[in-house]
Amino acid sequence: QVQLVESGGGLVQAGGSLRLSCAVSGRSFSNYAMGWFRQAPGQEREFVAVVSWSGSITYYADSVKGRFTISRDDAENTVYLQMSSLKSEDTAVYYCAHARRSGGIHISQIKEYAYWGQGTQVTVSS
Repeated sequence: QVQLVESGGGLVQAGGSLRLSCAVSGRSFSNYAMGWFRQAPGQEREFVAVVSWSGSITYYADSVKGRFTISRDDAENTVYLQMSSLKSEDTAVYYCAHARRSGGIHISQIKEYAYWGQGTQVTVSS
């Protein structure tokens, strides 16, 4: 059984930083792209960032480019999202996701991910 467990969310002031972690178990990790999505109240889940299976290629939503950094540690089966210069509009539940197919690079559609974590709340106060 595949499990993705996020951690690191919380309450932070605007301009602050947080680092989210997502630990993956029960499935091969190193051959698959990993992504982060978020969902604010009353809004649809949206793509935030993806890291390729190799870790060498990353892609970000325009809204977070230059402020967020996604990375992975295959030895720890963990993917990270470092968030800086946080804004109130970053407030959402953040989800990590495991790609459906191996070898993915630039994948940003929800349907391209097969497994999801339970989410971690990030609240940015202005």
